[in-house]
Amino acid sequence: MALDDDLIHGGSAERPALRRWRTRLAHFGFTGWLGLAVIVFWAAAAIFGPALLSQSGDAGGGEVFAPISAAHWFGTDYLGRDMLARVVEGARYTVGVAFFATLLASGSGTLLALLAAASGRWIDGTLSRVLDTLTAIPSKMFALLIVAGFGSSILVLVVTAAVIYLPGAYRMARALAVNVNALDYVTVARARGEGTGYVMLQEILPNITGPMLADFGLRFVYVVLLLASLSFLGLGIQPPEADWGSLVRENIETLAKAVPPVIAPSIAIASLTIAVNLVIDNLPGRTARERGGNADLGSLVVVDKPASPLPATPRWSTR
Repeated sequence: MALDDDLIHGGSAERPALRRWRTRLAHFGFTGWLGLAVIVFWAAAAIFGPALLSQSGDAGGGEVFAPISAAHWFGTDYLGRDMLARVVEGARYTVGVAFFATLLASGSGTLLALLAAASGRWIDGTLSRVLDTLTAIPSKMFALLIVAGFGSSILVLVVTAAVIYLPGAYRMARALAVNVNALDYVTVARARGEGTGYVMLQEILPNITGPMLADFGLRFVYVVLLLASLSFLGLGIQPPEADWGSLVRENIETLAKAVPPVIAPSIAIASLTIAVNLVIDNLPGRTARERGGNADLGSLVVVDKPASPLPATPRWSTR
């Protein structure tokens, strides 16, 4: 009767998914949970932090380079502004811009890879050659040219970072999609008469989601470091707004006099990037391989349905 109730209320479709996620989270070690906590902390700081601050990060006029105290946990900068407020407000730009740029790069790269794998050689070859051309351009030089030509608005930074890291996401997703496209259940779907869109979104995409989420984390780290380097060169977020890279640039010349205004945003950048790497290192497939298990690509693959049964093949008489 329990099985019948599950079928009636849809439990059979939900419980395997919940059980799968519980299994994945059970593989997280201490470092994985620590990294996840740091990511959640900075995400919450970016979303809710500015509204919870007692003073704005733009409010200056205080003591210049004040030491760490109860009033100023990270000291003050060269204009007397509270560094804690500046770091929290800078999280909006560092985390927000990096997230949307990575989402655009990984999402576009994955869709193009699905199209290339499911369509055929002509589209696959054209997309691969065009994106290989972008890969040949040094990322920092490309970013400097775009920002110098079109300005350093948030939209330009997001699009620039997305274009730079789109080819890498495409190559990763294409390698996975081509392998999945050669499996039997995709062949069966094509034999049923399913179109390219169905094969892309229903057959291939669910089976490359896990590895692409891991790749998303790596791309996010790369984008954070790219944006920080642009801001350090004065080509990122412009005053009076600031991200973590520009906070380092503003106070780097007075490092000998005041350490906290430089160290605080540097620690923020390092903690975020290290946390993302800790979470990636604790993904189920990687931890299983380190324990000597038989994990492979399938350990990261999310299969929401079994392969479709082969249709009955008619037997033709040779007489």
